[in-house]
Amino acid sequence: MQIRPILSTLRHHKLTAILLTLQVAFTCAIVCNVAFMVAQRVQRISVPTGIAENELSSIRSRGIEKGENMQAQQAADLAALRAIHGVRSAVAISYSLPLNQSESSSGICPSKEALDRAMQLNSIEGSGCVQPASYDGTPGLIATLGLHLVAGRDFLPDEYVSKGKPAVAIVTRALAEKLYPGRQALGQSMYDGDHFIRIVGIVDTLLRPNLRKPGEDGDSMIWPQRPDSAGVTYVLRSAPADRQRVLKAAETALLKLNPNRIVDPKQMRTYTQIRSEYFQRDTTMIGLLIASALGLLFVTALGIAGLANFWVQQRTRSIGIRRAIGATQGDILRYFQGENFLIVSAGIVLGGVLAVLLNLLLMAHYELPRLPLWYLPIGALALWALGQLSVLSPARRAARVPPVVATRSV
Repeated sequence: MQIRPILSTLRHHKLTAILLTLQVAFTCAIVCNVAFMVAQRVQRISVPTGIAENELSSIRSRGIEKGENMQAQQAADLAALRAIHGVRSAVAISYSLPLNQSESSSGICPSKEALDRAMQLNSIEGSGCVQPASYDGTPGLIATLGLHLVAGRDFLPDEYVSKGKPAVAIVTRALAEKLYPGRQALGQSMYDGDHFIRIVGIVDTLLRPNLRKPGEDGDSMIWPQRPDSAGVTYVLRSAPADRQRVLKAAETALLKLNPNRIVDPKQMRTYTQIRSEYFQRDTTMIGLLIASALGLLFVTALGIAGLANFWVQQRTRSIGIRRAIGATQGDILRYFQGENFLIVSAGIVLGGVLAVLLNLLLMAHYELPRLPLWYLPIGALALWALGQLSVLSPARRAARVPPVVATRSV
């Protein structure tokens, strides 16, 4: 690459070379951190809920008559909903579903002794107690949601209650491992401060209605408890293509069965819509981050190409002299590409340091995780490729300068 002539030329254009180096450095630092933030957001919106998302839809109903028999109304509603063509199963829940932002939670301990420790510490941290999200519903909830039971069994019909707390529960694998690390959780009796609740089943995954942090997002438990209020949500399972039709038919069936109720159209949603609404801000942020990164890369590419074009115009005479003494078009092309490689490399080295410093700043103020160092070589490769592509056209134009034209310009 003839390093010495390149360095000699750059010494005569110090300010321009330094400015381009700084531009590459800031681009490297920002793009590496933006790529990391995008990856974090994508990982967040891709988190599995554990349920059959593409087959579920929900509709919210609220009775307005006083003294109404809720259990009888729910039984009639479920019978009508299950009779709709395409509905495979239907259950009633109080409200909570993964990612629907309506969470009910309560403290639970693996033993009474753990609860005593939590009271002494005035915190569940370090006590062994956990605060999981709670789900409830009528019989058939496990099958309707499509949960994967990895141990134990589903609830028995006589274990369901309408008032008070049930004596049994099903927990997620994450919650079981947290409550009883290194031990078999199935058959253990948890303590909530008033009652002992026996674990009769363990499901693989069931996400919380509101995400907290990765270590807590899977802490969930299911009660065999029928909803006992005027407001109830019906969850319907059908083929993905039938969900919108099923929702419209469900609204018609519920209002026909009992006109004295409120069916909110805003609460008639497929689960795909529920998930999309929950992650709407994250999706928007991903788009903004990607757009800003691409915009910055585009500006950097323009800067590299513009500088290369300027230098080609300024060096027409020297290019012609080199051609006249035997330099080939390939030599001229490699010269400009090598010059660009050195400038971009200097910017990448400085940019790597700035990327780490920027990440530390984001960690301190926005709780962003530490930037994995393997993002730096990926960013370097991207900027090297961008630099070579940006300088390619000006370098090819320089290589095509004929020696006779350069000689006449002397």
